[in-house]
Order: sequence, then structure tokens, then C-alpha cells
Amino acid sequence: MMVTLLSVVIIALYLLAGVIWFARRRPEYRHIHHTISELGEAGAPDARLVSYGLFAPVGAGLLLLGGLSHPAEVGDSLRGAFGALAIAVGIGYLGAALFPCDPGSPLTGSKRQQIHNLAGGIEYLGAAFALFNAGQLLPEASFLRWWFVFSTWIAAGAAIALSITPARPLRGLLQRGAEIVIFGNLILLAWLG
Repeated sequence: MMVTLLSVVIIALYLLAGVIWFARRRPEYRHIHHTISELGEAGAPDARLVSYGLFAPVGAGLLLLGGLSHPAEVGDSLRGAFGALAIAVGIGYLGAALFPCDPGSPLTGSKRQQIHNLAGGIEYLGAAFALFNAGQLLPEASFLRWWFVFSTWIAAGAAIALSITPARPLRGLLQRGAEIVIFGNLILLAWLG
């Protein structure tokens, strides 16, 4: 599992560095207001580079790690929960690469935007499912069990909030909080599994 742990840490750091780099290249971009997907939105200056140089490698790497981690055992082992979580997040990022959001990442929009939103929904709801199952595998009084329950609510809450929140205010901050929790749990589950 050490290779898996190292791989997840590298993927998370790559994503973090990429988000920071591409955000600096867009002076109007604000992490608090804009979603990560908006870095690669249709028509953005670096859209193709963000999609295929950042989102696609992150998504493909997580799908590969998830597929190698026995996700069919999601209810039976923490390794299975890791696999399910990695696959859910991988689908979200690969979906963002293949179906870039419309400018501003609206709640409705083109067919491409709708598929983009579906991939994001799979990421957050899939994460909630995997994290809930991870918590059920631990003793009831365990701190980690309650951490996974809390994380489940964060992932599910992000799915709901990002689906109903109108443009801007704090969408970017909300999403980043959820992504930190989700990637933190990917690292934790890789370490535990």
C-alpha cells in the first residue's frame, strides 16, 4: 500500500500545484469565488492545457489506483473503500477534462455542461458513499469512524450546495473545502489500507 499512498500524495500535490499555477495565469480568477473547473472552462486561455495536462492525468491516475484497489470490496475493507473513493473522484476529474464547463460553470447550460455536472455529482455523491462505508467498517466508538461520518456529510453537502448555489459568492471556497476533505481521506485510506 506504500506505493498507493505515495501515488495519491503525488497526485494531490500535482493537482494543488496545477490549480495554483493556472489560477495565477488568470488575473480575474479568485479561488473563493470560482470553481476548480472554471480554470478549464470552454474558451479559457489555457482550457486545453488544464483539461489534458491537469484534470485528465489526475482523473486517470485515480481511476487506475481505484481499479487496482479492489473497489468491489467497498463494504468489506478499507482498501475497497479507498478504491471506491478513488474511482468516484477520478470520474469527476476525467469528466471535467473531457467535458469542460461552460463559462462561469452554471447550474444549467449546454449538454457538455450537464455531463460535466453529472461527473461532479458522481464524484461528490460517490465520495459520500465510499466514506460512509469506510466509517461502517470501524468500531462505533472509534474517532476515525466519526471522522468518516463527518467527511460523508461534507461530501454530500458539497454535492447539494454546488447543485443549488447560484453563481459565485463562495462556491470556490465551498468546493475547495470539500476537495481538501476528500483528498485528505484518499491519503488516510491509502495509509490505513
